[in-house]
This record gives sequence, C-alpha cells and structure tokens, in this order.
Amino acid sequence: MSLSGLLAVVADDPALANAIETARGGNDPRLDFVAPTALRPFLVAATAAEAPVGADRPVLAITATEREAADLTEALSCLLPEDSVALFPAWETLPHERLSPRSDTVGQRLAVLRRLTHPDPADPLTTPLRVVVAPVRSVLQPLVAGLGDLAPVRIRPGDEASLDDVVASLVNGGYARVDLVEKRGDLAVRGGILDVFPPTEEHPLRLEFWGDEVDEIRYFQVADQRSIDKGSANTAGSAAADGLFAPPCRELLLTPAVRERARALAEQHPSLADLLGKLADGITVEGMEAFAPVLAEDMELLFDHLPKGAHIIGCDPERIRARAQELAATSQEFLDASWINAASGGEAPIDLGASAYKSIAEVRSDADRLGLPWWSITPFDAGVDEDDDSVLIGASAADEYRGDTERAIADVKSWLHDEWRVVLLTQGHGPAERLVAMLRDAGLGGRLAEDIPTAPPTAVATVSTGLIEHGFVWRAVRTVVLTETDLAGQKSSTKDMRKMPSRRRGAIDPLQLKSGDYVVHEQHGVGRYIEMVSRSIQGATREYLVIEYAASKRGQPGDRLFVPTDQLDEVTRYVGGEAPSLSKMGGAEWTKTKNRARKIVREIAGDLIRLYSARQASPGHAYAPDSPWQRELEDAFPYVETPDQLAAIDEVKSDMEKPVPMDRLICGDVGYGKTEVAVRAAFKAVQDGKQVAVLVPTTLLVQQHLSTFSERYAAFPVSVKPLSRFQTDAEVEATREGMRRGEVDIVIGTHRLLSTETKFKNLGLVIIDEEQRFGVEHKESLKRLRTQVDVLAMSATPIPRTLEMGLTGIREMTTILTPPEERHPVLTFVGPYDEKQITAAIRREMMREGQVFFVHNRVASIERVAASISRLVPEARVAYAHGQMNEQQLEKVMVDFWEKNFDVLVSTTIVESGLDVPNANTLIVDRADTYGLSQLHQLRGRVGRGRERAYAYFLYPPEKPLSETAHERLATVAQHTETGAGMYVAMKDLEIRGAGNILGAEQSGSIAGVGFDLYVRMVGEAVRELRGGEGGEPETETKVELPIDAHIPHDYVPGERLRLEAYRRIAGVTGDADIAAVREELADRYGEPPQPVDNLLAVARFRVLAKSAGLTDVVLQGAQIKFAPVELRESQQLRVRRMYPKSILKETAKTLLVPAPKAGGLGGRPLRDLELLTWAAELVEAVFEPGKAKAVPKD
Repeated sequence: MSLSGLLAVVADDPALANAIETARGGNDPRLDFVAPTALRPFLVAATAAEAPVGADRPVLAITATEREAADLTEALSCLLPEDSVALFPAWETLPHERLSPRSDTVGQRLAVLRRLTHPDPADPLTTPLRVVVAPVRSVLQPLVAGLGDLAPVRIRPGDEASLDDVVASLVNGGYARVDLVEKRGDLAVRGGILDVFPPTEEHPLRLEFWGDEVDEIRYFQVADQRSIDKGSANTAGSAAADGLFAPPCRELLLTPAVRERARALAEQHPSLADLLGKLADGITVEGMEAFAPVLAEDMELLFDHLPKGAHIIGCDPERIRARAQELAATSQEFLDASWINAASGGEAPIDLGASAYKSIAEVRSDADRLGLPWWSITPFDAGVDEDDDSVLIGASAADEYRGDTERAIADVKSWLHDEWRVVLLTQGHGPAERLVAMLRDAGLGGRLAEDIPTAPPTAVATVSTGLIEHGFVWRAVRTVVLTETDLAGQKSSTKDMRKMPSRRRGAIDPLQLKSGDYVVHEQHGVGRYIEMVSRSIQGATREYLVIEYAASKRGQPGDRLFVPTDQLDEVTRYVGGEAPSLSKMGGAEWTKTKNRARKIVREIAGDLIRLYSARQASPGHAYAPDSPWQRELEDAFPYVETPDQLAAIDEVKSDMEKPVPMDRLICGDVGYGKTEVAVRAAFKAVQDGKQVAVLVPTTLLVQQHLSTFSERYAAFPVSVKPLSRFQTDAEVEATREGMRRGEVDIVIGTHRLLSTETKFKNLGLVIIDEEQRFGVEHKESLKRLRTQVDVLAMSATPIPRTLEMGLTGIREMTTILTPPEERHPVLTFVGPYDEKQITAAIRREMMREGQVFFVHNRVASIERVAASISRLVPEARVAYAHGQMNEQQLEKVMVDFWEKNFDVLVSTTIVESGLDVPNANTLIVDRADTYGLSQLHQLRGRVGRGRERAYAYFLYPPEKPLSETAHERLATVAQHTETGAGMYVAMKDLEIRGAGNILGAEQSGSIAGVGFDLYVRMVGEAVRELRGGEGGEPETETKVELPIDAHIPHDYVPGERLRLEAYRRIAGVTGDADIAAVREELADRYGEPPQPVDNLLAVARFRVLAKSAGLTDVVLQGAQIKFAPVELRESQQLRVRRMYPKSILKETAKTLLVPAPKAGGLGGRPLRDLELLTWAAELVEAVFEPGKAKAVPKD
C-alpha cells in the first residue's frame, strides 16, 4: 500500500517547501517544525524524499518511546518505498542488567548499522536507507565500536562457498551450533546441509551444498523441521529468493582480543573469575554484554555510524528530554543492583560507566561535533513568532468522531463541496469497502483505491488502506486525511497474515535419551538406557539400543538387551514420578505388572466408553449453519485470527452442527485466543434460541469474561448476566428468574452455576474455562451435563487425564499452538531475592507507564510485603489483594488495578487464573521455589499480553538451599520462555510430580509400574477393543533378522538424539503412505537418503507385512530362514512344497524353515539386502495371504 501521492500534496505547503529547500542546501543546523503529532510521518517523509535517489543522506527520526518508533516506521513505510525505511530498535534490557538482549533485536540493529555504514545499491538487502527511526533509548546507549563493519554472512543460490568456512563465520558471529535448529541464532550441520536461523528472519533457512557450490536455499518450519510448502500462505513458497543474510547475533563478539581481556580481568577480580573465565574460554554467558565497556576496544554512539549528509529530526523534544532523564536514573539503579556488585558485596570492582546511557546534552554535542543538523517537530507553538528557527505548519489534527458517522459524513460533504481533497484510510479492506458503501448511501462520491501514487482528486473522497494512526486537516494545501482511529475511536488490527506460522504438522519430538534414563520396553519391562551401538553381523551393519535390566542372579551385573532400532516403537521413555525399580528380563513380574495395569485400564476405558456411548446415543441439538449476524460478529473481531484459532472455531462449529452432543477440549496457552472461540460458539447457540452457561473458576474471571462478551455483543440483542459472589442476593435471584424464563441468553458464573437451584429454560451449551481448576465434585456435576448438552472446555495446561482422553480419541481435542500477533516470549529471570533488583524492575516498568504484578502467596504477611514495596519505591501506588478479603473490597482493588489506578498489585495466586491486564508487563514472584510448575507457567502467562516486552522474575530466598524438585521446576520455566510452552510444561509437570496424584490413588501404582506412555497406549488399545475395533490383544513384536545393511549412517544424520528420532519414526510406520512420508521428510531435512536408509525403510515395510500375516520371527538360522509362528492349511502346505522345495514345516513348534535363497540358483552367492527382502515379501504374500481374515487351519 503506497500513499506516496499524499507527499506530493503536502510538499505544496510554502512553509514546508522553504524548509526543505534549506535542508537540501544543508546549511541550517537547527529548525523547529510546529505541527500536530499526526503530521510527524509526513514531515519526516517529505524531508527524506527530497534527497536525490541513491544519495546517501538518510534522516534519523528520534521518538520518545519504542511504541511511537514502531508506529512511525509503519506510517513511513506507506509514504516512502518500504525497503528504504528501517527501525533501529532499543534493547529490551538495560545496559547493566543480568539479561542479554534478544537475538532478533540485535540482528535487526546490526542489519541497520551495516546499511548505514556500507550501503550497496546492487544488493536488495543492503540498499541505502532514507529514514532510520530510533527510540531515544537506542540513541543514548553507547555501542561497541565497529559494529557497522561486522560483515553479515551473505550467500545466494549458485554462490561458491566452503561449508566449513560458512559455519566458522557464523560461529564467530555468535551463532550457537546445535543438532536441531529451534530458535534464532541456532545453526546445525548435517552432511552437505546447513540449517541456520538468522535473527532477522521469520523462518530458519536450509542451505544445500553440492561440493563447494550452494545448490539451493529454502525456508523451513521450526515445529516439524520441514521445508515450508511451496505456495503456502506465509511465504511465496519455500525458496529464499534473496538468499541468506545472517548478521551476527551478539553485539559483543568473543574475538581473540576480547577473550584475552576477559582472561586478564578474571585474574585481577577473583569474585568474577567464574563468569569471566567462561568468556575467556569462548563460552557465551547470559548478560555478558554488561562487560562491553571493559572488554571491547572502544564504545561509540549511533551517530558515529551516520553518513556525512545525514539529518536528525527529534519528534517532540520535550518528551524525549524527559524520557532520557528517566532512562539515566533507572539505568543507574540497575547498575547498583547488578550482579557485579552482588558478587563483590558492595562496591563495583570494575567501572562499567562507559556503557551507561548518555544525557541528551552529550548526544547533541556529539551531533554538533559530527556536523549533523538537528531539527525537531514539536506540538507546542509557544513564542514562535519571535523565533527564526521555527516553521509554523498551518494544519490541525483531525477531529475524533468516536463512531459518530452522521457528523463525519456531514464534514466530508462540506469539504468536498469546497473542493478539498478528502482521503479516508482504514487498516483493512473490509472496513474500506464498508466506508465506500456508506459514502455512496449518503449520495457522496467515494472511490476505493489500492494505492495513492499521485495527488488524489477533489471531486470524490478517496478511500484506501494504510497504517497511519491519525489524520489531519491541512488548510494551506486544502487536504484532509481521516483514519479509522479518527472515525471509530479505535483501529482494527489487520496484521500481515504472511507472518503467521501456518498450521503445524506433527511437531517433532526428538526422543531425548541420556545414558542412565529409564525406559520401558513393551515386552521386557522397565530398564535403564546405556548407549546406542553399531554392530556388523554377516557383513550387515545395524544399530542397537543397549538397555540394562535387573540381574538374573544376585551379585551378578545386570542383564543387557540389544534392541534393533527398527523395533524402536516398542521402547518409550519412562515417565511416572519416582525412580522405578528395574524389571528382570524374561521374568513373570513384568507380565503381572502389565496385566494389573491392563485390568485397571480396561475399567477406566469402560467408564469412558459408557460416557462416550451415552453421548453418542443421546439426541443432541444440531445447530443451523452460520447466520448473517454470526458473520457480522466475526468480521468485527479486532485482530487477525491465527490459523490454529480458525481451525478450532471451524471444529467447534462443525461439532455443534451435528445431532450428537459436543464434548471438545481446547488446549491453548494463556492469551492464545481461546476466549474468542467461546464468544463465537456462544453466539451461535443463542442464534438458535438456546441458552449458554459459561463456567469459570474465580469471581474475577466472571467480571473479565462479562466485560469481553458484553463488548463483543454490544451491537446485538443478546442478554449476558453474571452469577458470582460479587452480585447481591436480589441480583442473583433476578438472574436466576431470567434464566428460568429464557430471558437471559448467556450466564457467566463460578461453581454457583452448578447448584441445584440453577434452572434453565433451554440450555444448549456449557463452556468451561480453565477446566483443570475445578474440583472432583464439580467435575461429577459436569459429567452429568456432558451427555445432554454441548460442552466446550478450555484449558491452558491440560491435566494428564484430559491429555490421555485427547490422545486416545474419546474426547475431541483441539490445540491452539500459534501465538497471536505481537505476542513475544517473556524475558524470564530466575535468581535469589534482592531488594535492589526489585526496586529497579518496578521502576523500569513504571518508566514505560506499565504495571507490576507482585505475587506473594501468604495472606498473613501480604500487608507487610506491600508496605516494604512502598518503602523501596515511594512514588509507586501499591495495592494488595487476596482471597480472604470481603467480596466488595476484592472487586474494588481488582477493578482499580484494571483501570490503572495502581502501579503495583501485591497479591496471592488469585492472579494465576485468567486475569487479563494488558498493561501489566512485569511479574515478580517471591518464594518461586514453593510453586508447582503449571502454576509458575500460568503466572507468567499473566504478563506479555500487550505490545510491550514482558519480564518475569522468579525469586527464591538466597539463604535457603533449593530442593532438587524446586530446582528442576525453576530450570524448566527458565528454559521454556517461548510462548506456547504450556503443552511441554504440562508433560514435564507430570514427570516431576508423578502421574499418580492427578489420576487418583488406585491408578498411581499401575502408572508407576508401566510408565505413562505405555499406559496411554494401553488406554488406547482398550478403548479400541471396547468400541469393537481391532487392537484388543496387546501387539506382539515382529523380529526381522536377515543379512541386510539397514541403518542410518552417522555422516547422514549426526547426533544420537536425531538418529533416535529418525529410527522411532521409521519403526512406527503402519503402511506405504507413512513410509513415503518419512522418506520425503528425511530427504528434506538431511538430503537424499543413502542405500542403508532405503534398506531400513524396506525392512519397516516388510515388518508391517509380516505383522499383518501374524508372524513374530523372520530370522536367518544357518542356511535356512525361519518363519514363525505358522499354522498352514493343507492347500498352503502344498503351495510351500511346490514353490519352496526342501522347506521344513515343524507343526508342533509352529515353525517354517525355508532354505536361504541364492542368486542364480544352487552354488550362487546368497541373496542379501533388498533382493533378499523382496524374496521374503513374495514368500509371505504367496504363502500366508496377509490381510485375509485368519481362519482355523483346516481344508
């Protein structure tokens, strides 16, 4: 969307034209534009547009905040060529903090510095810039000298490059070498394939080398490690047209000189030796950038990277100055609280002042020294007439119509009558089309324009799309621009859908086994994994997992089992609480344990099936397809739905349209848009004359959902009422009466909804939010409901029971895995409690006008904690809340916090479930060591819901040693900071706590006995059996031991973790389609499979065939091949004797021995590899007729 035509109009203003003429001469170091904020993008763009094309004369626009910088960049991208505008972001962290900046922020910064220092018009990714937008924070912060000279790794398809050299350059640029690329700054090498995730890219890239030539470069998905589908919505296919552009990931690189300085400092300062020693050894450390002043050669400012003809424009100098002062003060507090002081117990042993923020005066004098003109755009016109440096722009900000369309239409009519140019801008095409229709209905001319490349006409209003926040009325050029925000009072957010990750295929889950991990083998029981080994037998190489079991004789070493990797589907990792005891191989104990578990599992499966069958048998209400109102409600949603959200909505609607009661669980991380799914489902039910009950665990959530539902339904005649302890008895009674009469369409309430007094006239849908938080007795009431009405449950950390049901197809489950737009991972800090750290964290949040959650889970001492925070940060407005306060008090505190009347809320874990305060972006949890994992995860989900970067501090008492479990919990939370980690956290929580206490005592023993994965598999088998399907009897393993070279060579898939994952995928295939899919995946991730891998796939195909024929053994024994067990009819025996003479059938042993085939008949070489497999497959097909129903052998 280009709006460059508006610039041509704006440039006709004589005052502006004069100023720009001055700029062109470059002889006026100071100039102040006096103009409303809405004109900023136009004034900056007009100044920049005057530089001749290709001239290296960029404008640096400085804003007070990061958010303003992002908005200004978006607006400028509509007015100037998009690739000529760039944002120079600030670090999310302060210079002396214990956290490193995110690698994508660093990559973006280094890419901009490179374009400023070494622009290259011939390279589309490093063309000269016209405008760089920077928040004042990134202008004041000193940089390591020479960052603009750091060359990115730049490779296009067809380039000559040595893979080793490329990898060395990336490692020197701060990339981490891993076996699987999962986050920005990772790289992995497999044979001739290089995977790398540059910090500036949406998706990682895969480079295929052919010798020293780069054959192909394409994008791939992190979730499943597969190339992105050609022509998928999120890229124009998987090929990366511009090739690889990989700037460094760190601003402090561990060069030999830096490492040497770190070594010298480590010797001088023993208290920091541990940390500096790592840097000296070339190991990156979180927060190492704080040492830049003493490790780097020199420090400089952003201005030092600007070319000679550059221009600086400060947007709103008063606010920039105030912001700069706050930054300097907060930065100093962080330095006082920094780890360096903590390490030395007081005075900082090293002076890190060189990296502290500069003052505005210092950076201005730096600009003067470099001869850079500094202009400003200010909204204040105080004393302008006397000031020669000021240019008064004759324009005003547009009126705010706040949805008053009649007034807006009247004004447009008047402007058009006076022959003004009128431009109306929306952020999406839907609203633009509606605007044109509205203008035409009012008898006015309106035209929809994709772009505005030239000055718009005066006779009609031009409607287009553009990311400009506010409009203006510019008298001097008789032009008015109105934006969606001006007209409606809020903008609809229509983000670029290409940036959305496409719906996930099966996310890969590498089988992470370390030596000593417990595993479960379905036939032999619980063992300990030792290692993976290669063995060559009769010239054929295979890989085996070595598993150790309990010793068969006392005092002897444990027995070892070698499991061929083509049978990996028999092995799962043991998950189930405490360390289990090892089984004895071949002992009866394991069979007993398994049978015990299987019996309990059958009972559970029976219960589930009864519930499921009752639901399937009971007539449900089949809802009508979507009405026009439904579509109108959905079009008014202010965000872009993520692909997973759309899938969830479609699945829920299709369930509702079936004549069977729905029972669906939606698992999605906190803030992933589950509520919107509920809003649409409830509306659909109401459209069919049904009532909806929304059940939530806390009174606070009632208020929040009430607010969301009421706001979304404002334009429709839908009655929504709350039912919780916040309502008076009279209000509750009135609501209940309305429900009985059918006057209340939707009721949102706590478990009071489940009381016997609650009656509905026509209940059709029950929505349960945060399902995992309801107790057993509530769940029983819900279970009764489930067979009668549609049930939609939502949960952020699915409890394992629901996971099980989801896994085994008894209860439909949808997972929302894609984070909504603008949702960033939360920066997570785990460390000891420190008052200076807390003070600095609260001040930093207040500096950006945000709020803080401080979680303290003891009601007795909560007032004392709130008072101590008031003492530490006197200017903060502090409130506290806990569940024992009376209802009115609690509601008042919560609502006040929601309405920003407080800066810090000290509370118990009532904030954990679902409280939505987008403005609260710092979370501090004291005594984090006492919380469960899913609690910590949910608490962290409370922050990071707005546009700002969020911080979570999980603190523990410095004087108390952490227990093993607490340590593991905190480590898990610190590692999984990516949004969407809830699913992983739920699995890990299960492992730490032991599955038993969630599933009820009678099941804990059976789970601990067999491990969670095998248990889930048993539930699946029992369910299938009870539903009359196959799979009742436990599957037997099929052993194929033939001279076949079937393995994954180390040089094809390096790294045991990935080889295990590949073996497991191959062992788990069930047919030709699976085999083709696995082969395609291997080729995509690792290159064309070598022969041993194709042989392995052929063995897998043969195992499927042998299994379907009921065989458990196909083994070479001397000169014969044994097939067992076999029971042959007379006709089959005749066929064997005819086709395979010299075969021996041992009926009592149920064994068929067939002479091993040879090439060219007798005396030839024995067949092996694929030839032998093909022969064996033909024999199985001919003799055993797999796939036919097994009959009793008789003829």
